Amino acid sequence: MPDPGPLAAVAEWPVANAGAAVVGPEGIRHAIGDLDRPYWLASVTKPLFATAVLVAIEEETLTLDTPAGPEGSTVAHLLSHASGLGLDGGELAKPGRRRIYSNAAYNLLGTTLTGACDLSAATYLHEAVLAPLGMAATGLDGSPASGATSTVADLTRWVGELLRPRLLAAETVARARTVAFPGLDGLVPGYGKQSPNDWGLGFEIKGSKDPHWTARDGDPATFGHFGRSGTFVWVDPHRDVGLVVLTDREFEAWAKPLWPALSEAVLAEA
Repeated sequence: MPDPGPLAAVAEWPVANAGAAVVGPEGIRHAIGDLDRPYWLASVTKPLFATAVLVAIEEETLTLDTPAGPEGSTVAHLLSHASGLGLDGGELAKPGRRRIYSNAAYNLLGTTLTGACDLSAATYLHEAVLAPLGMAATGLDGSPASGATSTVADLTRWVGELLRPRLLAAETVARARTVAFPGLDGLVPGYGKQSPNDWGLGFEIKGSKDPHWTARDGDPATFGHFGRSGTFVWVDPHRDVGLVVLTDREFEAWAKPLWPALSEAVLAEA
């Protein structure tokens, strides 16, 4: 097991179980906890499934402009929470007008992908992303918005792909971490209204958001996602480092000071 380094504070968190790893292009730099223990990812499922959608786009099974969701909405709108769909459905705005965080959008992405390739969302994710990256402990059982389980060890392989793409083209990853439909305002769950509320293709982008769940002084280009189950992943493309944290305690007030503090410690060491 690598030295915990800046992750040592995780051992004092008010959670029953936790695991974390700092990832660089060369692999795991620091780690703490059982890296092979499975955790429910909750909404960290979204960027993982978005990675499969990006593969489908490269394979020309889909395009970013493929119509999906409400009239005028596309795959790109669904990926970036710009379709106008509410959290669990219902058209709350016209596509491209507001950033509305939506589980329904990702369920529609799953349906759209299945219709295009005749494979279930879970099967496509496995064949397109999980198997090629050696993520044998990861699986999708249910919603593409929140139904995946995984381990710290597996997610470090995915973060490695985001740092040094081999499955995807580097240009595709760069596009995914670039703001889609710039200038849209909206809510970040648990953190209130953000103006603008930057989002890429499946990945939340830190931008100028404050408060935020990543390091307060972190690079605006930092991208990732957090989940209601007490999980998060981020990548700082300029410092060439990523962080995976999985816990079994639901995201609540306890996480708000601890997550940014840990991220700041990781960046200080990096």
